[in-house]
Amino acid sequence: MQFNFSDTKIEGLKLITLKPIADARGWFLKTFHVPSFAAAGLSTDFPESFVSLSYRHVIRGMHFQTPPHDHVKLVRCQTGSILDVVLDLRSSASTYGQHVAFTLDSATPQCLYIPHGLAHGFLTLSESATIEYHTSTTHQPSHDAGIRWDSFGMAWGCEQPILSARDAALPPFDKFISPFSASDKNGQFT
Repeated sequence: MQFNFSDTKIEGLKLITLKPIADARGWFLKTFHVPSFAAAGLSTDFPESFVSLSYRHVIRGMHFQTPPHDHVKLVRCQTGSILDVVLDLRSSASTYGQHVAFTLDSATPQCLYIPHGLAHGFLTLSESATIEYHTSTTHQPSHDAGIRWDSFGMAWGCEQPILSARDAALPPFDKFISPFSASDKNGQFT
């Protein structure tokens, strides 16, 4: 098996360890496989992909899209290293308001599968980092939303992060009214 799907403390959020195939030439890595993801009960429809480059101490986040354009996100660090953070916004989930953080880097082949109803952001730890995102819906600016990075108890370990004007102006978590329930139409956190 080329994928190891690990549960996290937030239901539906998966840390996925990828298995490179190495030889004298280098290595080859499969980053996505519909049959493997489907067998694990995960979404396999990603109609849009993005790549971002961020410099040391940049925080991007905490981002999400609101229904009906909310999405599943698959995130992987292609180069460099990041502290990847996910916040549960599903009002009836037992982990509502809780966050988890993972170090993702290019040396460790892992990615995060982020289900509907979670906010996502990261801090760049290396001089620069390239992040690849796949989303299950296309970007809809009118449904683009976020939570301010410093409002939900995350210890980022960076006193003066570099933020976009948009991210600096996002509302704090204590002013947030969630449009997300704990599960989707099928009762699944996917």
